Amino acid sequence: MEKKSLTALVRNQLQIAGSASSGRSAQTVYGGHEHVLRQTIIALTAGFVLDEHENPGEATVYVLKGRVRLLSEGETWEGSAGDLLIIPQARHSVEAVEDSAVLLTVAKTDRQG
Repeated sequence: MEKKSLTALVRNQLQIAGSASSGRSAQTVYGGHEHVLRQTIIALTAGFVLDEHENPGEATVYVLKGRVRLLSEGETWEGSAGDLLIIPQARHSVEAVEDSAVLLTVAKTDRQG
């Protein structure tokens, strides 16, 4: 068994994102290329965006800290700490309304990547 402190990881990733020119930072906490399931903490500083991209499988975003916007096909969903957003099976982007950290969970439907 393995245990990780999401609180400590969030604090660390927000610190890294705050000093990065991209305004973001990420760390996989479970899974990887050889697994179907992957969980990644993504930190974004206020105003920064994860540009539009494809959904690689079934995916959710659990907001750990801050507030984010999920945008897809002209629709917008807002989430704050404690909210779970279901990512649509379409191109989408994520914007940080304030300094934020989310837990992205993806179950890849195609094991190729």
